[in-house]
Amino acid sequence: MSNSSLIVSSKTQLALDQLRAYESPNVLYIAPDGSWPIVWEHATGMYVWDVEGKKYLDLTAAFGVAAAGHANPRVVAAGKRQMGRLLHAMGDVHPHVLKGKLAKKLSEITFERWSASSQKHLTGKTIFCNSGFESVEVALKTALLATGRSGVIAFKDAYHGLGYGALNTTYRQIFRDPFQSQLARFGSFIPFPKKSGEVEGIERLLRDLLEKKSFGAVLVEPVQGRGGIHIPPPEFLPMLRRLCDQYEALLILDEVYTGFGRTGRWFSCEYSGIVPDLICLGKALTGGFPLSACVGRAEMIDRAWPRSTGEAIHTSTFLGHPVGCAMALAEIKEISDKNLVERSAEMGLLLVEELKSRIVPPSGFEVKVRGQGLMVGMELNLMNGEPASEFCLQIVSQMLQRGFILLPDGEAGNVISFTPPLTITHHQIRETVLALSDIIAKK
Repeated sequence: MSNSSLIVSSKTQLALDQLRAYESPNVLYIAPDGSWPIVWEHATGMYVWDVEGKKYLDLTAAFGVAAAGHANPRVVAAGKRQMGRLLHAMGDVHPHVLKGKLAKKLSEITFERWSASSQKHLTGKTIFCNSGFESVEVALKTALLATGRSGVIAFKDAYHGLGYGALNTTYRQIFRDPFQSQLARFGSFIPFPKKSGEVEGIERLLRDLLEKKSFGAVLVEPVQGRGGIHIPPPEFLPMLRRLCDQYEALLILDEVYTGFGRTGRWFSCEYSGIVPDLICLGKALTGGFPLSACVGRAEMIDRAWPRSTGEAIHTSTFLGHPVGCAMALAEIKEISDKNLVERSAEMGLLLVEELKSRIVPPSGFEVKVRGQGLMVGMELNLMNGEPASEFCLQIVSQMLQRGFILLPDGEAGNVISFTPPLTITHHQIRETVLALSDIIAKK
């Protein structure tokens, strides 16, 4: 090994050694053989470079955040301008101009747009937060205030974040078990339909729970993300809307992952044409700054939340941060101007077609591909139906060595998820699938 490669490798080692020494051991997984993780140095567009100078094609958009590409020039410029003008304001006391502008824009692209062709014109009102799970917790608080009922119905395999409120509605035991003694346990879980024919049975379960009159909300991801890229039958969300109306419960859509063009529509709920009572937004909202939002029907928000008399009952120091608001307005404009929603639909179809036509599983394995826009999952199982978790992890690790960033999803870690920036090209999709096909063919 040359001296230069020793110097280069020491950069990754130094960064990981510092994290081992000074960060909680529960945060970062470090493979014993050094194959995982890489340490990011910079990113632009579709690509990431690590501290060794190696270039990677990012098929994750950094958890779906970089919808308009990493370090999008328009978004970065907006953030820089705002930093030089006003770096911080006083969230719930003395506001800044952009908070109102962004709240108006979020109303326009959600409730106002959804009701444009109906007789009842709707507007939305926003409560800003910092992270996606916080927007879920605001929605849960809103449901309690609006209905007086604390129970929330969520779904198996759901992921709504790890805050103490959101944890009550996140399904996986690994996240909830260590903290059960401190959880309120107001969430009840029913199955999430993954294929046609399951909705009717789920409707009966849901109706039985709502009959108890103790549930104020139904919380659902229109497409389950971390649960394994599960897409429900088209009649599922309309059924939820109908029962929520009948039993006067709020329908909360967690579109933190699916929002802003990820699924080939501005919001995934638009495939079914239903209008939620509350929608939770985050990730791609700013393209990279910690800002999220819970947007609800204006009349319901006004009815649920008391008017401030000088003390907000839900707030934070960084509420509606000016830099985040500036970047969000720029990100929304970039997605619109570059037709990235339509591009997501087009590229998503291509990705699914390429995976289905080119990926040939080795003997003893089966592959299932599903997707909505550029939210695509490739599930790997043994022929007996057992999840091929180890096989999946090996593929993701080998793709990383070849310069492709992917993530495993699903409770068993047997689903390779594809959530790239919406700017991905035909060539980059084919390049990815060819590399993936080659790795799998050699297994």
